[in-house]
Amino acid sequence: MSGQSLTDRIAAAQHSMTGSAISKAVCKATTHEVSGPKKKHLDYLIHCTNELNVSIPHLADTLLERTASNSWIVVFKALITTHHLMMYGNERLMQYLASRNTLFNLNNFLDKAALQGYNMSTFIRRYSRYLNEKAMSYRLAAVDFTKMKRGADGVMRTMNTEKLIKTLPIIQNQLDALLDFQPNSNELTNGVINTAFMLLFKDSIRLFAAYNEGVINMLEKYFDMKKNQCKEALEIYKTFLNRMTKLSEFLKVAEAPSSLLEALEQHLASLEGRKLKDLSTSSRSSTLSSAVSSLSSTGISLSRMDDKTEDNRLQQHKARHLQEKSTLKFISLV
Repeated sequence: MSGQSLTDRIAAAQHSMTGSAISKAVCKATTHEVSGPKKKHLDYLIHCTNELNVSIPHLADTLLERTASNSWIVVFKALITTHHLMMYGNERLMQYLASRNTLFNLNNFLDKAALQGYNMSTFIRRYSRYLNEKAMSYRLAAVDFTKMKRGADGVMRTMNTEKLIKTLPIIQNQLDALLDFQPNSNELTNGVINTAFMLLFKDSIRLFAAYNEGVINMLEKYFDMKKNQCKEALEIYKTFLNRMTKLSEFLKVAEAPSSLLEALEQHLASLEGRKLKDLSTSSRSSTLSSAVSSLSSTGISLSRMDDKTEDNRLQQHKARHLQEKSTLKFISLV
């Protein structure tokens, strides 16, 4: 189904009559058109999140209501709109979403009526799980990992050991939910799932950059940790290597050296009174230095990729704006 349906038009008219501009914008952003939400509606909703006289609970609840639709298109676009506002809207929206006991309850969603319903319903269930995890991460850490300050003096690089070991598993859970989306190139041909994927791709870059910097910090602190902290850190690092492999299709950057595991396991073994094969202090130090250097290079690659992605987004918006301006000028001449 393409184009605005009669239901879309009636719903928009109802919101116009009741004077609910937010509800009307949400309705127009989540029509039955098989394309991503239109920029003008997303921009208006972003603007609303920054207005103090706008009720954030009302905005969020209006979006959540749209996910009660039976149409995969409407539900998918409601999730995309919510994700877009999480990324570019005022932080108070994220704070409200994170404060809710439940967000999206779409684990059993299935659209049997549409041709693509079964396939797209799978991605809706996965996408909603990621957004739930994104909100939960904010609730647990009081920060959006995709927006935090990065670099040598960034949040993850300066975090103390105790907080770091608690925070990295939260990032891992969010990243796991993101990587579970797993579309193939053929499934990205329609505008709805493609729009969702691009938002996820951008989140993956920023999320993994925070993850990467946290691991660098952890490695630098590892040989000064207590025994129980070493155990947790070693498991975190093993998980990190596995996630890097899964992220290769998204990021295409260098993997962390798995040889570092030998140095970490040796150190933990010495704390537990065990002994693995001999590994000198100088060898450990050299391996650790190499690993940190490799991960730092990965961080630089991620930052460049993030900047490039943002530049592309701005260029696309600028081109679209110029096209709309030219169209309006042409119409006025006619």
